[in-house]
Amino acid sequence: MPRKQAEASNAQPDFETAMTELETLVQRMEGGELSLEDSLKEFERGVKLTRLCQEALKVAEQRVKLLSADGQESDFPQQGDA
Repeated sequence: MPRKQAEASNAQPDFETAMTELETLVQRMEGGELSLEDSLKEFERGVKLTRLCQEALKVAEQRVKLLSADGQESDFPQQGDA
C-alpha cells in the first residue's frame, strides 16, 4: 500500500464525519439484521467514534474558554441580550 494511502487509513475522522458515522452505526444496529460478531465490531467502532467526538468537544470547549475575555465560564448572551 502506498504511504499516503496508509496514512489516510490511519487518519481520524473530523467531528462531523464521526457523528455521521455514529448515526449510521446506530441505525444499522437498531435494524437488528447484523450478526452478533458484526454487532460487536460496530459497537467497538461506535465506542471509538464516541471517544473521538468527546475529545473534539473537550478541545473546542477549552478553545472557547481561552478566547473568552476573562477565561471564566459564562453563558454567552443570546440575541437581543445586549
